Amino acid sequence: MLIVAGSLYVDPDERDAYLADCVEVVRQARSAPGCVDFAISADLVEPGRINVYERWESDAQLLAFRGAGPAEEQAVAIRGAEVHRYRISAVEAP
Repeated sequence: MLIVAGSLYVDPDERDAYLADCVEVVRQARSAPGCVDFAISADLVEPGRINVYERWESDAQLLAFRGAGPAEEQAVAIRGAEVHRYRISAVEAP
């Protein structure tokens, strides 16, 4: 199991447009083989921050979905990022 989580930073005035452009990506990810969960959302405190959360069954399924990465328009809008991949060895109830 893999979790990809972290933050993207965009111009605060462009965040809503960036997120609107991500709607179809979220739909596609959630229906992709091996995707357990996928969310991209506006941060409640920082106006230019976007929170990213993905959970995948395997590296191969993640890479098959991700392909070449974000569209060029999205990549240009990103001013900074701190996103990491975590390998999970067990899942337990909270």
